[in-house]
Amino acid sequence: MTPAELRAFCLGFNAAVEEFPFTPETSVFKVLGKVFALTALDAEPLKVNLKCEPELAVRLREEHAAIVPGWHMNKRHWNTVTVGGLPDALVRELVEDSYDLVVAGLPKAERLRLDRP
Repeated sequence: MTPAELRAFCLGFNAAVEEFPFTPETSVFKVLGKVFALTALDAEPLKVNLKCEPELAVRLREEHAAIVPGWHMNKRHWNTVTVGGLPDALVRELVEDSYDLVVAGLPKAERLRLDRP
């Protein structure tokens, strides 16, 4: 997956936006003000921080060398994923799971507005 593909995929979710609150190089993808992905799209290798259920996060780290505890994030709930070290389908699944976890934490009215009950 290329940086452009990762960016387009993140922005493809309902109400997803890209912001740059830290540096112009750090893309922060949010849904209704809540972060679901954080990446430096120009970095080599391309990495992305994604939210993950704690039990699954541990299992993924054990199974994939390209998945480590979230850099500068709560390591219980976030993973740093080296995009080129995993199949594109798995990266897409992890990004979508991160988005879904963040949406699940939103108030019910906002979830329904996003068509994600």
